[in-house]
Amino acid sequence: MHPAEIEATIEAAIEDCEATVTTPRSVDQNFEDAHFAAVVVSPAFAGKRLVAQHQLVYDALGEAMTTDIHAIELQTYTPEAYAEHGDD
Repeated sequence: MHPAEIEATIEAAIEDCEATVTTPRSVDQNFEDAHFAAVVVSPAFAGKRLVAQHQLVYDALGEAMTTDIHAIELQTYTPEAYAEHGDD
């Protein structure tokens, strides 16, 4: 699964979401055994604990988490928190 596909999947499932997905280490051309990193910003995270925020992203990715994505590191923010902290 390509980073752009993961971004589109997350953005389609979470309200007013903006996702940026990268591959923090080298991967082969087919993204086999790929480790991804995602920064996801959405007002849907407001008032939710970190675990619940991450669960929203995992739910958005659905079965891809068991079939196409080997590992994903998540950073989730509300728009306000992202503006304050950026991508620290």
